[in-house]
Amino acid sequence: MHNLSYKYKQILSITAIIGFLFVSTNVFGQHRSRHVEDYINRWAPTAMNHQQRYGIPASIKLGQAILESGWGTSDLAQRSNNHFGIKADNRWTGPSVVHADDMPNDRFRQYRNVEDSWNDHSQFLKNNPRYSNLFNLRITDYRGWARGLQQSGYATDRNYANKLINLIELYELYRFDNPNYRPNMTRQQRDAAQQTTVQIVNRHQPYKTHGLVYVIAQQGDTFAAIAQEFGFRERDLLRFNEVGEGFPLQEGDLVYFQRKHTRALPEFTEHVVQIGESMHSISQMYGIRMRNLYRLNKKRYSYIPEVGDVLKLR
Repeated sequence: MHNLSYKYKQILSITAIIGFLFVSTNVFGQHRSRHVEDYINRWAPTAMNHQQRYGIPASIKLGQAILESGWGTSDLAQRSNNHFGIKADNRWTGPSVVHADDMPNDRFRQYRNVEDSWNDHSQFLKNNPRYSNLFNLRITDYRGWARGLQQSGYATDRNYANKLINLIELYELYRFDNPNYRPNMTRQQRDAAQQTTVQIVNRHQPYKTHGLVYVIAQQGDTFAAIAQEFGFRERDLLRFNEVGEGFPLQEGDLVYFQRKHTRALPEFTEHVVQIGESMHSISQMYGIRMRNLYRLNKKRYSYIPEVGDVLKLR
């Protein structure tokens, strides 16, 4: 145990009481498709390679491919090897196919193979000025990338960012944004690797909101570093915050030291969904367990919050 000040020891005594409670971190209770996971296993190495070459997060590449191509099963993907829904505008000199989208006779790019589609997508983003600001974001900021893609006009669906974020969180695609990630590493090997890299860079001031003790993540934070700073086990913080291993913290994220509530405090009765929000981010905002947020709104785990939806918090 670290030599903590009295206030830190108080926090640890509070959380020790509820430390044994289990919160499901397995994709927040949602159902994963084996077929989608097969697609991820097939294309994750390519996504990580493109992240290194082009600076596009692997999670974004995989998420867009799954969303745009129905994990490779859509009619457009089958007929044209187009896994990213890129249309054939005046700049495109290659073959194309007609496919109903915004208009009944929209033309889409056609590729010799799926690898060509992946390569063209990366070049499409990298060489298009309207996406240039995205490359100023941190490679782990998949939420910022998702919002930026929608705001830059990649898709006309006003819930595009929310759908993309939901996919990334559901299948924990953010794992692949870590350049040191190895799919076949054991838990013991991952823990050993973390022990050699985790450093306590800055101290966090604990606060209390919604009746819960928490800290605010700073740039470069990880759950492992915060756990080490306060004497927690990393897996307990992951459970309290309902995230999977490797979840990337962004500056300003709340990191709870306790299990979240079954409903919000009385002054918070409902929430209007905004662009780039997921059930997880909303649950963190109000300190509510995700399972209860679904139940309060009578939603299935397949539900993706749409911009403008009004969700009950109590």
